Amino acid sequence: MTDSCPPLPDNIRSVQPGGGKCYEIELAWGRLRRWYLKTFRRGYVVRMAALRLGDVAGAPHEILDPRDLKYCCNLCTAHWQPQDDPFRWRERLPFARWGLAELQLMGWPLLAMTIAVWLSCGPWRWVAVVPGVMFGLIVYFFRDPVRLIPHDQDAIVSPADGVIAEITELDHYDFFDGPAVRIGIFLSIFNVHINRAPRHARVVAMHYKPGEFLNAMNPESALRNEFIWIGLEEAERPERKLAVRAISGLIARRIVCILKPGQEVQRGEKFGMIKLGSRTELILPRDSVRVEVEVGQKVQAGSTVFARYL
Repeated sequence: MTDSCPPLPDNIRSVQPGGGKCYEIELAWGRLRRWYLKTFRRGYVVRMAALRLGDVAGAPHEILDPRDLKYCCNLCTAHWQPQDDPFRWRERLPFARWGLAELQLMGWPLLAMTIAVWLSCGPWRWVAVVPGVMFGLIVYFFRDPVRLIPHDQDAIVSPADGVIAEITELDHYDFFDGPAVRIGIFLSIFNVHINRAPRHARVVAMHYKPGEFLNAMNPESALRNEFIWIGLEEAERPERKLAVRAISGLIARRIVCILKPGQEVQRGEKFGMIKLGSRTELILPRDSVRVEVEVGQKVQAGSTVFARYL
């Protein structure tokens, strides 16, 4: 195993480095919430500070409770034990934790519009179908279903839901210093957009590239669009390496990744999401694996076996 890892790249200053309007609104709400807690709930602030573990160094704002770590958990080591986290219940919701702000900011107005149009427009109430369908799509998009993770010791699972759009052999891949196979997954707006770890592995390198937002079906999108690249080595066998690349799309413009160099993830563990249609790639050492998917096949993150080690 690698003894040390490079630091988090300088241009990753959040788990959502591309920012966004909903992101900015949520950060503003966080500032207001922290003012309220320090002004009116000082006992709660003191109690949570006493229970907090790790170090807040590197965080861009005060860390008063676990909600403050949502967008900066990759910048500091502060955390709470599960039993001390009063917001742990949010993890049990059937929706992506990183999309709850968008779900509320877009969902509630659409729901209110649907009800208002239905109640007030008389014979034209059928127009309520339009905001109603949009509300349904927003709720459907941010769903986070439970996935069964295979126990097969040699299995490499899919990092994303979607359809296999590409299986390409590469003569040389620098991270492996050898040949590789790149498997690309296209995610439509109807797919679950949670990214999951393909193996029990340790993050040893990361790279974030700001870019354009071309349609993910366009081959140029892989080169020109915003992406986050994650280099991994197996926890038990560090000589085995693999890489994941999350790429934005025409509609999807926000990539979330909570990982940082040195962090370990379990096979099938959630580590981020791409908000709306996009592309995810898994790159494997070509001569060490047997690919078990084909172009056009539908796959599920954490459940579908992509490949197996030889």
